[in-house]
Amino acid sequence: MSIELRIPSAGESIQEVQIGQWLKHEGDHVQRDETLVELDTDKASMELPAPSDGVLSRIVKQDGEKVAVGEVIALIEPDGQTPSKTNAQAPAEELKPKAARTDVPPVADETIAAPSVRRLLRERHVRAQDVNPTGEGGRVLRQDVLRYAQEHAAAGAASEPDQEPPVGDRGEETALKPEEPRAPDIVPSPVPASKSKQPMGPSDGALASQAEADRGDEIVPMSLVRRRIAERLVEARQKSALLTTFNEIDMTAVSALRTQYRDAFQQKYGVKLGFTSFFVQASVEALRQFPVVNSEIRGTDVVYHNAYHIGVAIGAERGLVVPVIRDADLLSIAQIEQAIGDFAARAKSNKLQPVELSGGTFTISNGGIFGSLLSTPIVNPPQSAVLGMHAIQDRPVARSGEVVIRPMMYVALSYDHRLIDGREAVSFLTRVKQTIEDPARLLLGI
Repeated sequence: MSIELRIPSAGESIQEVQIGQWLKHEGDHVQRDETLVELDTDKASMELPAPSDGVLSRIVKQDGEKVAVGEVIALIEPDGQTPSKTNAQAPAEELKPKAARTDVPPVADETIAAPSVRRLLRERHVRAQDVNPTGEGGRVLRQDVLRYAQEHAAAGAASEPDQEPPVGDRGEETALKPEEPRAPDIVPSPVPASKSKQPMGPSDGALASQAEADRGDEIVPMSLVRRRIAERLVEARQKSALLTTFNEIDMTAVSALRTQYRDAFQQKYGVKLGFTSFFVQASVEALRQFPVVNSEIRGTDVVYHNAYHIGVAIGAERGLVVPVIRDADLLSIAQIEQAIGDFAARAKSNKLQPVELSGGTFTISNGGIFGSLLSTPIVNPPQSAVLGMHAIQDRPVARSGEVVIRPMMYVALSYDHRLIDGREAVSFLTRVKQTIEDPARLLLGI
């Protein structure tokens, strides 16, 4: 009897997932706990393993399709068995294959191409097995399809027969007879050579049309992660009274610490010593002093958080994610750096779990790693504030009546003005500035 592969529950708030990529094809042998498919949720990606050994006999849901929790996405036949007749003829709507299109040539193996590429194959009437794939694992890429279509369009145009001669050359009745008087020629106005049009050859039109088609728009469904990001950003704009205050920080002291202890730190803890960990600890100290920044509005109540769960924004391939460093007030700089490094590595490979992206009370976003000099970050609801770090630049500043060059960073605090007044926001940012410029405060607790 076939084993149904169903979408498991990924959290109370997650009711729908999107098929990211199948890692196995129909007919492949699979082992228990071997990853079969990557799933995208509105918070993170997750992997779905095989429930038992067997053969992946049927893939019901393809890459890019949206699937509800509990829905069947594939069938697995235990080793030594053949697909059961019951499942092969199951009347259930979720197991019915989609009706095959008859107006386009069939695609040999749609699992070797992404959904957008499969759509392009159908639009160009190209079969996947005719294209020379250049993607990893033999996957057909968009540029492979376009290159194949352009080459065959040019070859087809070159093999077309010559056009028929003009009507006058065929000696039809409309041609002027030699003995008849000829009307005076109309001499056209001279046209500059740079503006004159050259005659277009038979293949030029096909190539021009192909080039024009290649520049057409590509419509790709928005991923669940991107949809969720969009919803939360719009929610923050519509339901919050956002305001941003700015300051600048002299990074001389922290930069000197990093330079002095960089090698020893990495040798002992296995991670590099960055700037974000200092800002996490500085933010915790400021949150202790100004607890309203670590609170949220819940209905008509204000909830003050006694825990310091600091979200760190990380730019991943599928969108911005904000994993949470829980109880950051109880962690050392080394432990914070290790947590950030782990989050960053797993964000790149889509290994973050949904639970790691929820429960934050305050967020730090470092746009400086991408070169941002100044920005106004948007609060991540239901939080009330977010701290934005930016690029470090050597700038002239006044110190003791003299102009000196120092490594300076602009920082920004965006906050919900319904709850946080300007006095608390400015004071919070000033406290962060004082701690970063004099990191000994972190050791002394002052």
